[in-house]
Amino acid sequence: MRPAVLTGEHYITGDEACAEGAMAAGCMFFGGYPITPATEVAEHMSVRLPEVGGTFIQMEDEIAAMASIIGASWAGQKSMTSTSGPGFSLMMENIGLAVCTETPCVVVNVQRAGPSTGLPTMGAQGDMMQARWGSHGHYEIIALSPSSGQEIFNQTITAFNLSEKYRVPVLLMTDEVIGHMSEKVVIPNASEIRTISRPKPKGRKDRFKLYQPAENGVAPMPSAGDGYKIHVTGLTHDERGYPVMTVEAQAEMTDRIVRKIRDNRHDIIMTDSYNLEDAEIILVSYGISARTSLAAMHMARSSGMKVGFLKLNTIWPFAEEKIAELAQRARAFITVEINYGQIHLEVMRSATGRADCHLVGHAGGTVITPEQVMAKIKEIY
Repeated sequence: MRPAVLTGEHYITGDEACAEGAMAAGCMFFGGYPITPATEVAEHMSVRLPEVGGTFIQMEDEIAAMASIIGASWAGQKSMTSTSGPGFSLMMENIGLAVCTETPCVVVNVQRAGPSTGLPTMGAQGDMMQARWGSHGHYEIIALSPSSGQEIFNQTITAFNLSEKYRVPVLLMTDEVIGHMSEKVVIPNASEIRTISRPKPKGRKDRFKLYQPAENGVAPMPSAGDGYKIHVTGLTHDERGYPVMTVEAQAEMTDRIVRKIRDNRHDIIMTDSYNLEDAEIILVSYGISARTSLAAMHMARSSGMKVGFLKLNTIWPFAEEKIAELAQRARAFITVEINYGQIHLEVMRSATGRADCHLVGHAGGTVITPEQVMAKIKEIY
């Protein structure tokens, strides 16, 4: 049996790095359905998971795949699925079920150009708003966005840790370019990888309430078979988990699933900053487009232009406080993303009129070049 963590330097694709990151985080169940350009995640898990004692299952479609990882999570396993745009759409109802039942799991979306079947083999970043608002009702979600194979490995571990800590599905929003690009990925020793497991309930089992939150707003979570009374439903429910069809119960339940994310934003939101101290123009980007933006920033700096870069590692919840703070001293933002301005809308909202906001984006299929970003920088500098 091969070790759970393949330590050392590896030249692998982003999709493979994602699978290795999942196992490093303790994932022991993968339920999925093949779809370009995410199929390689499932393929790698189908080989590696049995080697470490885990379970891989190919379901009949993405609806069932999402349902399977919810069930596996309630059985006590860290679980994950992967997909792309059309499959992500099919998963949305069950993602809402995972939110409502406060079920930790990880969903990887290797984005491709849409809508509909779109360009299956070409990248885009057009699912970012769907990640936030794709399921019905009001809720909060956590979504991360890596920009390299190394970041996919690291952020997959982070996704599992946040999922377990806050009892919420976490979305890893990568893209075809990052997923299929082969790069050096360094996998550390298992002892160096920090993993988190969901808190277990303590005290008398006859007094246990399935959704009674602890001090951080998150309820401890038993597994089926631990001896606790468990009732899991997508209906509005009380702290015991039983359906209660009242306005008051709806308000209490929704407030709980919203507040546990909002009240812990400082722990969830992650960004990287480059040359922001004196920046007059700030690039804002994520995923594959972050690499474009970083290159453009260096080009601008070498030309004497005071340009900085804010890299969004966490997309949801959005870093609105950071944007608002930067808007007080920068005169313009340029959002760089492979869509028609989905995260750009959030930048505009957060800047609240204090700074001009511009977009460099297109419909998908190709990577935005540093030269395209530089053209916009020169236009407004």
